[in-house]
Amino acid sequence: MDRTTSGWINGFLGVLIFSGSLPATRAAVADFHPLFLTGARAAIAGWLAILLLAAFREKRPARTDLLPLAVVALGVVVGFPLLTALALEHVTAARSIVFVGLLPLATALFGVLRGSERPKPAFWLFSGLGSALVAGFALSGGGTASPPGDMLMLAAILLCGLGYAEGARLSRRLGGWQVISWALVLSLPVMVALAVTTLPPTLQAVGRPAWLGLAYVSLFSMLIGFVFWYRGLALGGIAGVGQLQLLQPFFGLALAATLLGEAVSPAMVAVTLAVILCVAGAKRFAR
Repeated sequence: MDRTTSGWINGFLGVLIFSGSLPATRAAVADFHPLFLTGARAAIAGWLAILLLAAFREKRPARTDLLPLAVVALGVVVGFPLLTALALEHVTAARSIVFVGLLPLATALFGVLRGSERPKPAFWLFSGLGSALVAGFALSGGGTASPPGDMLMLAAILLCGLGYAEGARLSRRLGGWQVISWALVLSLPVMVALAVTTLPPTLQAVGRPAWLGLAYVSLFSMLIGFVFWYRGLALGGIAGVGQLQLLQPFFGLALAATLLGEAVSPAMVAVTLAVILCVAGAKRFAR
């Protein structure tokens, strides 16, 4: 198997894992405050990362890697989870998908700026069309504008795109799971403090679904998913593999339908198929 194919397979697995974040988060925030969930998920993953790094006796990153790792932590460990949690206090979940649809474009742009990638012009056509399809589908489901929520979501998408691109660039040298592990360790003091200061007064009222949701976002969304995702971006190309994120909202809705009993409309199936064609087109012209 060549590097590009391996990269796309790893990227697809990463997106599939990340797609479970939405149903898991919905279950968790039923009993946990969003700020506590943001801190707790990163703190749990951070302690696991320490165990992993110690078990494999990984060398500490070079001093020159600390700033890029801080950028990764700011983007995907702190920034995106925190800003989206705050944004969802102002906007609906449907409207948030509009901005998630912009994430592949943001990742591709930062891949050009930070990863020195140069996709062909046709790539941007397919990428833009795919983003428009996702945004249009989300808008058709409702959700009113809210300047604070919209600004928070836009900032979250930009930080996440930067964190993805920077992490992929580092993964080529340090390895995928090592990058997210060191980023988690770097942000651990801040996230532990956030979790402790927002700890619920009592945990007796927390139901099983909330605990399972917290476990999923801590283990899979915050750590395991990034192992595949960063490897996929590093091998297959940041701009190209990043387009797989266009499928994430639809995978998330499908999981929500399966786990939470939500309806899946024919329009969702049709748009998903169209997005798949856009991803295939973007893959062809990514390099």
